[in-house]
Amino acid sequence: MFPIIDHLIFAAPSLELGMDVIEEIIGVRPVVGGQHKGRGTHNALLTFGDIYFEVIAPDPSQPYVSRPLWMKIDQVMKPKLWTWATITDDLFELEKKAIKNQIPLGRIESGTRSQTNGDILKWQLTEPVLENEDGIMPFFLDWGDSIHPSRSLISAGEIIDFRAIHPNPEFIKNQLRKLGVNLNVEKGIDSHLEATIRTLKGEVIHL
Repeated sequence: MFPIIDHLIFAAPSLELGMDVIEEIIGVRPVVGGQHKGRGTHNALLTFGDIYFEVIAPDPSQPYVSRPLWMKIDQVMKPKLWTWATITDDLFELEKKAIKNQIPLGRIESGTRSQTNGDILKWQLTEPVLENEDGIMPFFLDWGDSIHPSRSLISAGEIIDFRAIHPNPEFIKNQLRKLGVNLNVEKGIDSHLEATIRTLKGEVIHL
């Protein structure tokens, strides 16, 4: 069984391209979400049960934001599963564990995003760090009183498997366990994430 996933992030050079790719693979087109103001990105969303799926790309309407953009999104050369987030209800206790075990963890910050209907989502998170083993090390979220985005998104099926590939899987698994995360990590040459999805039509596809 894979760990508790808050959401998966699928990055693309442009939002339209990312939406096109996901629609072609999964059969459902993500719905435009909104902007991450001041971060230079915007997104489109759909959901797999309680797990929401975020297509994210550089936002051309925010050309003034310094580079690299949030989560190095401006360095994406082709659409791919980029990173992921899990949930915690105590970010400050998590921060203590990371410091104790010398695990890179982003500082705790508050985030907001304006939705297309005008509503504002608010959350706290550990800022995604650049030293995240090619997206394998997650960042952590606490939604507080906000309604989770998955509640209002169109469904695209379900995630039936989630894993990571890394040249040194035992090191990664050990780091994750110290943060309370149990992820299947397998040995491979190139570090990356893999998700297996059952679509609404019953097809099993891999990202």
